[in-house]
This record gives sequence, C-alpha cells and structure tokens, in this order.
Amino acid sequence: MATPDFAEQLKALDATLTSIEKVLDLDSIRTEIASLQEEVGDPGLWDDQANAQRVTSRLSGLQAEVERVTGLRGRLDDVEIMQEMAAEEGDAAAEAEVTSELVKIQKAIDALEVRTLLSGEYDMRDALVSIRSGAGGVDAADFALMLQRMYIRWAERHGYTVEVYDTSYAEEAGLKSTTFAIKAPYAYGTLSVEAGTHRLVRISPFDNQGRRQTSFAAVEVVPVLEQTDEIDIPDEEIRVDVYRSSGPGGQSVNTTDSAVRLTHIPTGTVVSCQNEKSQLQNKASAMVILKAKLLALKKAEERAQLDEMRGDVQASWGDQMRNYVLNPYQMVKDLRTEHESGNTQAVLDGEIDDFIEAGIRWRRGQAA
Repeated sequence: MATPDFAEQLKALDATLTSIEKVLDLDSIRTEIASLQEEVGDPGLWDDQANAQRVTSRLSGLQAEVERVTGLRGRLDDVEIMQEMAAEEGDAAAEAEVTSELVKIQKAIDALEVRTLLSGEYDMRDALVSIRSGAGGVDAADFALMLQRMYIRWAERHGYTVEVYDTSYAEEAGLKSTTFAIKAPYAYGTLSVEAGTHRLVRISPFDNQGRRQTSFAAVEVVPVLEQTDEIDIPDEEIRVDVYRSSGPGGQSVNTTDSAVRLTHIPTGTVVSCQNEKSQLQNKASAMVILKAKLLALKKAEERAQLDEMRGDVQASWGDQMRNYVLNPYQMVKDLRTEHESGNTQAVLDGEIDDFIEAGIRWRRGQAA
C-alpha cells in the first residue's frame, strides 16, 4: 500500500497533469494531426517544398507533443503499480527506485506545465538566436563563443536541430557575433527569456598577469518567420554586399565571393550569412534572418517596447540579466528571477532548463 506522502504526491501530480491535458486540448491536437497526415499523403505535397517542410515539421512537432503528454501519463500510472509491488514485497531497493522515478516525473511535469505558459503569437516558432560580444575585449569574444556552445549543447540535449547561419570570428579568440536557428516546437517562446546582457567574471586566460576580468555579451532571440507572415521588403530598400567567407583569425575559407551581407536601408538592420556553399543559398538564408529581425522590430515598435522584444542592449555594466562568476567563487545567477546554480560547468555545458523555466514563470508573473 502506498505511503501517505507518496499517495499525496501522486494525487498532486495527477491533478497537475490533468490540468495540462485540458490546457493543451489533446483532442484538438489529434484532429490537426489527422488533417496534416492527409496532406502528407498527397502525392503533390512536395511540388511546393517550402509548404511541404512546414507541414511535415508541424506534424512532427504535434506528434512529439502528444507522445510527451501520453508518455508522462503512462509513467504516472506505472509508478503507482511499482510502489504497490515494492511495498507488498518489502523491497527497499525497489522503493528507492520508485522515489527516484517520482522525482523525475515531477521534473518532467513541471517542465510541461511551463510549456502551457507559452501562449504568445509567435511562441510556437523556431528561434533565431544572435550573440555578439560586448565590453571586455578578447574575453568578451571568448564569452560569446562560450554562450554559443551553451545554447547549442542545450539544443543537442533535447534533440533539437541547430542551423548556423553566420559566424564572425574575432582576431585573437572567440566570436564577434554569431547567428543560428534552433528548430523545435516552441523554441522561440522558450528561449525568448534568454534575451539580454550576460556577464562573465573570471581569471582571464588571455591576461599574462592572471588578473580577474569582467566581460559582457548580448543575446537576441527572434522568431523564425513562415511564408504566411506579412513582411514585404522592396528591393530598393536592401543593399546587397558579397565577400569571401572567413574563419578563425580572418583566414579565407572560400575562394569565391559566396558570403552575403544584407542591409535594410530604412532601419539600418544588417545581417549576413556565410555558411552555405553558394552565394544564392547564403542570400536566401540572410533574407530569412532579415525578415525575422524586421518582424521583431515591427512588433516591438507597435508595443513601444523595442528593447524588450529585440534584446537591444548595450552589453555592458548596469544592464545585465545574468551573471556567470567563475572566480573568486563559482555561481551562475539570474538577476531577474534570483534563480542560481553553483555548478557553473554544467550550466555552460547546456544545463539551463531550470533558468529558462524560472524565466518563463517570472515573465508570466510580470504580465499578471
């Protein structure tokens, strides 16, 4: 028989999961899945590749969403049976396993509950992440590289696809800037709370006197657009520059002028792409980035909140949202939510879910 504590925990988790199921409306999701499966079965679907990719991506995301919820429901049912069997047999090892599984289920349900808080217009979209080094010289450039790795590792941990569009290397080490897409359902809504200035304090590996250095990097997150989004950019408003792709230290990695830089003249927005093999491919990818940034700008202006939407920050003292302290002590702390972790290496290795979830809950509280 289950202990009172276990029974109470199980009851609370069941109530939370039931509430999540109602909010997500699984019946509606299954209806949409059936409709999308019919589209996928149409032999002419791939005549329009962009639409076909949208349909298949949407189908895959919804199927994963249903599997995630039903999988948790199954685990919740199983753990109750496991507890009853362990108690009947007096098996301490089995009871310890039940306790461990219950903790894992609790964490998974908490994460799923956070997902229900993402109800913004573009929250379901893929995320376009841009990182640029700020104050701090070569340490800031190295920090930008560390943040890029952190977000890519986070995506890899979840099985999400990452596509790097542009990387501008600094002369000595690290990055001046980088732009990459993380492709997953709700990637934008999830990562949008990461936008802002990040601050690093450590003993500089680039200082021969071993002094402590403070450096900054700015993170911008915008949603990736779909064909149905209305962003029309007249050709005369865009300046196109082509150049050769470069790698670390400025070395040329391409013998042709395949890299593309687009400048939106009215707003001064500049984007570039150099990771594709051809100039045509790079131009198409750069246009995707430009449209995403212009949409973010448009929405922000409508709400008179440009800084919040674009993450348009100075990447310097006074406006940081998270500190990464590696010396004289080890601590990562979010200044908005007060969430912190002493395992700095794990955080920089992509274990940032707790920070993201705290950020989403904090944002919902601010909006209430």
